[in-house]
Amino acid sequence: MQEPLGKRAEELRKQLEHHEYLYYVLDRPEISDAEFDGLMRELRGIEEAHPELRTPDSPTQRVGGQPREGFVKVPHSSPMLSLDNALNEQELRDFDARVRGLLKLANYEYVAELKLDGLSMAAQYRDGRFQQALTRGDGRIGEDVSENARTIRSLPLRVRAEAQSGRAMAAGRKFIFGDEEGAGGGEGDAGLGSAFEVRGEVVMPRHSFERLNEERERAGLSRFANPRNAAAGALRALDPSVTAARQLDFFSYFLLRDGRPMLPSHWESLEALVAAGFKVNPHRKKCGGLDELLDFIREWETKRDTLPYETDGVVAKIDSIEQQEKLGWTAKAPRWAIAFKYPARQSQTVLENIEVYVGRTGALTPVAHLKPVLIGGVTVARATLHNEDEVARLGVEIGDTVLVERSGDVIPKIVRVVERGAHRRPFRMPASCPVCGGHIVREEGEAASRCVNTNCPARLHESLLHFASRHVMDIDGMGHALVDQLLSRGLVHNIADLYQLTENQLLELERMGKKSASKIIHNIDQSRSQPLERVLNGLGIPFVGERTAQILASHFGSLDEIANASAEALQEVSEVGPKVAESIRQFFAEERNRELMERLRGAGLRFTAPKQRKKEGPLTGLTFVLTGTLPTLKREEAKERIEAAGGKVAGSVSSKTSYVVAGEDAGSKLDKARQLSVPILDEAGLFAKLSSGANP
Repeated sequence: MQEPLGKRAEELRKQLEHHEYLYYVLDRPEISDAEFDGLMRELRGIEEAHPELRTPDSPTQRVGGQPREGFVKVPHSSPMLSLDNALNEQELRDFDARVRGLLKLANYEYVAELKLDGLSMAAQYRDGRFQQALTRGDGRIGEDVSENARTIRSLPLRVRAEAQSGRAMAAGRKFIFGDEEGAGGGEGDAGLGSAFEVRGEVVMPRHSFERLNEERERAGLSRFANPRNAAAGALRALDPSVTAARQLDFFSYFLLRDGRPMLPSHWESLEALVAAGFKVNPHRKKCGGLDELLDFIREWETKRDTLPYETDGVVAKIDSIEQQEKLGWTAKAPRWAIAFKYPARQSQTVLENIEVYVGRTGALTPVAHLKPVLIGGVTVARATLHNEDEVARLGVEIGDTVLVERSGDVIPKIVRVVERGAHRRPFRMPASCPVCGGHIVREEGEAASRCVNTNCPARLHESLLHFASRHVMDIDGMGHALVDQLLSRGLVHNIADLYQLTENQLLELERMGKKSASKIIHNIDQSRSQPLERVLNGLGIPFVGERTAQILASHFGSLDEIANASAEALQEVSEVGPKVAESIRQFFAEERNRELMERLRGAGLRFTAPKQRKKEGPLTGLTFVLTGTLPTLKREEAKERIEAAGGKVAGSVSSKTSYVVAGEDAGSKLDKARQLSVPILDEAGLFAKLSSGANP
């Protein structure tokens, strides 16, 4: 009896996979929802009666299991880098000129793809079956969201039978997604082997986003700001059933093995993915040059509102993988790809009020409360006004009709006053902190007013959230609700108090069970092993974020050296200028911050890191300052070349500067170099030094 049941189960699985592909990938259903549900019920019945017949890639296993308590961190096979942006046609032409100069070719091809407003995910397969999915994370390490990814219907749990059998054809090449042995044996075959990786974008379709926000409003919850945020929250939900309910979509755009492209061109990879049953955006084009690329960009700028998902631009990639490798990468992005961003969308509405919020550094930020308005499919009800100077520059008052735009199609901001309100009233920055009543100061040369009370609850609340956030100390479970309770009960007075919390203290809080309390204490304990760069970022020093913390940690090698460094020594660090250096110096000059540092040391946090090894080369011992726009090199590229040759790049000019490299529109740094008689180079002079390394 079992053998016929086993055959029937496999037949049902194939039918369901076929109909999922037609419905979720091709948008061409052949059967009704009721018929699909009937097939699913039959398969589920067989598998429940005979669990030994259930397979991990069965369509019944897209949603299953209990809610988890957190996500496991997993390294990526190769970094998932972000892209540089072009905000207008000239910047795209500049990118094309750099590509042409580096390739030394007149002819090369681009692949143009719509830039989807979602979040990146890497899906790994073995023997044609889905194994694991990782979020982008910090680009080097992602989070395992495999159970949630299974619920995305457009993500295949196993490669289509046509592809496995070698019957899938695209661009004259046969794609085989099967066992490595025997794959790709014939001429023109593309053997993908037993293991491969597919990277793509997880998005929330507009209809799903609208339905979700309607449900949240009915439940008395706040609306999500945009589909991307909603998709990110859904993919990282601890309960896979939440992810399934959000109806996410997955568009594939990279095909890799061991972190490298598997086929000789990007276009062939896209065709291979289509042949294997993955969803690839159909709105793509191979462009013979810049003019064709610009035509594609203009076409979709006018048509993007017709799409069922959000797109904010076009991604252009060099098609040839050999040419991609020749162009290479910067530290943050590939040189062979760029994202062209469409202009921000705008709409008019009434500014109903301005409230002041206090951040973790004590900075007071005026925030505009707007009459809700739909901009590009997203309801906007708030927009930052940044500081008093921005309010004055705009000349905006409460009651005015204002023009609002979503900058980058995400962040709302007020552009200008359209019409003055009949009963408008001006905004005044409060004389004391709206949260604690403490003194407000505004330092000379600073745009922001700040609350100077380091124990201000608003500062502490934001400091704790920042310290515990995923990209800092990564204390999962330390969210707004828990922080509110810890502060109201007086259990924490600074970030170091987190390491004194006990499970029993947490059990006294509302909605806190033993399992959750134990997990949070475990996560706090695990955070002690985070590297120095994260500890430094977690301190909340003004102007010291993730990138600056990494640079400081690798340069000095210990928190004590950073804390005791002079402003001059700090400015010797790449990308650290006078403003950042003075902020660091002032932070560690404060006795209470030194006490906090010692408490964190006592809690066992890491205060040391491997020191960056100094590169030896023709520019060893020389310090450069870059200013202005160079003819062919971006500033980041010039910096990389100098550092690769052993030199240092500083953020400001001093008597210790060896050379200032000046381009077009050089500013005050060039004036300072002339005052101090520091030698000045143009780009050609820099190239000469890179070759010779001669000292001044």
